[in-house]
Amino acid sequence: MSDTHESAAGGRSGQVALLGWTNVGKSTLLNRLVGAKLAAVADSAQTTRHRILGVRVVPGQGQAVFIDTPGLHRPQHKMNRNMVEIARQALYDIDVALLVVDAARGIGAGDRRAAELLGRADGRRLLVLNKVDLVRPKTRLLSMMQFGVESLGFEEALPVSALTGEGCDALLDRLLALLPEGPMLFPEDFLTDQPERVLAAEWIREKLLAETRQELPHATAVTVEHWQERDDGLVEIHATVLVDRDSQKRIVIGKGGGLLKRVGTAARIDLERHLERRVALKLWVRVRQDWRNDERILRQLGLG
Repeated sequence: MSDTHESAAGGRSGQVALLGWTNVGKSTLLNRLVGAKLAAVADSAQTTRHRILGVRVVPGQGQAVFIDTPGLHRPQHKMNRNMVEIARQALYDIDVALLVVDAARGIGAGDRRAAELLGRADGRRLLVLNKVDLVRPKTRLLSMMQFGVESLGFEEALPVSALTGEGCDALLDRLLALLPEGPMLFPEDFLTDQPERVLAAEWIREKLLAETRQELPHATAVTVEHWQERDDGLVEIHATVLVDRDSQKRIVIGKGGGLLKRVGTAARIDLERHLERRVALKLWVRVRQDWRNDERILRQLGLG
């Protein structure tokens, strides 16, 4: 790495893994810490299905390479088993491991199992109590922080709200201080290793989850089959929404195609903001029974 990269990062750099039970707000926290939208965010479990890498450089302090992982859960399909394995693999060769907990819900049995898993992680281990904006009374945080350090063996416990940003600057400062001295791992303008096709597919699925709520969050996936950057500046994207059953297809399309149209419009706005170009997005819905156990489809989704 060049001296310019090293000095711009403040001389510290390293990898930080975010783990936690499903639906604790890891993806929202990743987006907040990186300062850009990378991970899909929805109010449903198992929104994140891939390992997502995001990089943040703070001049004079360092470069933090964040690794967001699928939420830990009890897998019932091959896809879910692969997701949990992705999370486990993220614990190796890292500098700091963060266990993210929903502080409003409290530290539960799943969080304790996750803490046991982090006991085998490389590097330092910190507990992050997320969603503190929802905690009442605030004195509950003190007992959770104490339990995390004294009973679960974490080095520190830090309260944050990824949604409002409360405590996130302090968390970022602390993480950068813990990283080892050394050159930047990525160029200063590097943001993520996620291909734009993968980001597009995940953002489309995010909008779909927001529209369908709890009706079919785990039974859908999105693949991007066509991506063309035209000479006139327009980006043409064709994507397919996969579902398990015909009844789910009807839900996704909606009355008169209205739901699918709303999903496409919302996703296009995100894509145009990210690509800084006009986007023409076309969506189709196809039924693929038991796709979550289909190795060919899982490989296509990057989950094989």
